[in-house]
Amino acid sequence: MCKILIADDSALFRRSLRSCLEQNPKMRVCGEAEDGRTAIDKVKELKPDVVILDWQMPVMDGIEAARHITRIAPEATVALLTLHSGPQIAKKAQAIGIQRVFSKADRLEYLSEWLMQVCERAVTTVT
Repeated sequence: MCKILIADDSALFRRSLRSCLEQNPKMRVCGEAEDGRTAIDKVKELKPDVVILDWQMPVMDGIEAARHITRIAPEATVALLTLHSGPQIAKKAQAIGIQRVFSKADRLEYLSEWLMQVCERAVTTVT
């Protein structure tokens, strides 16, 4: 089972994303965070396989949180969610170890499909 941490300042968005992802029996949302600082603490505590970070959050944004997370949990796959997607953001994200950037304007199925692939690789690597 693939453990996923969702970090977004919108409780409604976190619940929606959790509901979408947990329809797949191979995925389990192990935790949620409302800001980047809390996300870092949860990564240390829960050791998720995948961390989904919103770009714009209070206390610490997703880019800064990803910098810390990729150092403390280099084995975790990190994705960034943003309303402002574009090649500059993707380039900046990849430079710090974020594997994929998704626009919140897109359907959640794109993120879900990508996560299925990531989780399949994670399970295969562990086995």
